[in-house]
Amino acid sequence: MLLLMSCDMFGGDVHQALDSAFAIEVFHNFTLVHDDIMDAAELRRGNPAVHIKFGVNKGILAGDVMLSYAYQYLCSLQADKLAPVLQVFNQTAIEIMEGQQMDIDFEKRTEVTAGEYLKMIEYKTSVLLAAALKIGAIIAGADEQSRDLVYSFGLKLGLSFQITDDLLDTFGDGSKVGKKIGGDILNNKKTLLLITALNKASHAQRDQLFLLMNEQNEDKKIAETIRIFDQLNIRNLIENKAEELFAEALQSLDSIQIPDSQKSSLKDLAYKIRNRDY
Repeated sequence: MLLLMSCDMFGGDVHQALDSAFAIEVFHNFTLVHDDIMDAAELRRGNPAVHIKFGVNKGILAGDVMLSYAYQYLCSLQADKLAPVLQVFNQTAIEIMEGQQMDIDFEKRTEVTAGEYLKMIEYKTSVLLAAALKIGAIIAGADEQSRDLVYSFGLKLGLSFQITDDLLDTFGDGSKVGKKIGGDILNNKKTLLLITALNKASHAQRDQLFLLMNEQNEDKKIAETIRIFDQLNIRNLIENKAEELFAEALQSLDSIQIPDSQKSSLKDLAYKIRNRDY
């Protein structure tokens, strides 16, 4: 959707961008299939994850063939658009894999800095949104500055999106989110919530948070961690950070030198993404 809307915003023919949009969507879902395997996640969008329903081996192969289909879709691009689009697509794929590895590495580390976390989610999540928007701009024939600005918009929107996603994983409604609440806590993921809590915590609270990382009772681990988060006002602090990044995203969008009327649909979608509860 972001790719098609970007193409349309810059006056391009969305029909020429459809296959590239398919490529982004199939690639995105490939990463989710493999991500669920690595996280041992049982649910995705309220349904059994692929590896749960069909087995790990079939899940791996399904992801592999989805990646191949993504490149097959890109091959339909006009010759003059293929090279710049592939450059963005390949760089994005590399960064997403690096972001996933960082995420896995962080689970084994005692502490992670806020800067390291933000770089990880930039690679794991934000670059895909940014790439979709930039590819749409390339297909539409937008100038280099506009491509960079719409990429920056997507990058900051993605950061805000992922921080909100982390909030929903801990404080959301499981029936709306479509997965078990507290999964990040159970996996000892160094989200901005935990990083901020460790930075703000008293010695006693820090000790308790570290002890909880080894807690075997899942319900107790989630409940006690959230209790400390509440004591430290973590939810409000992280919501403010997500809002700050969202404002920066809008600033990049506003800087693109095209009529505001052409940006309205994309801006409306950005607000829907920002205000979601699922």
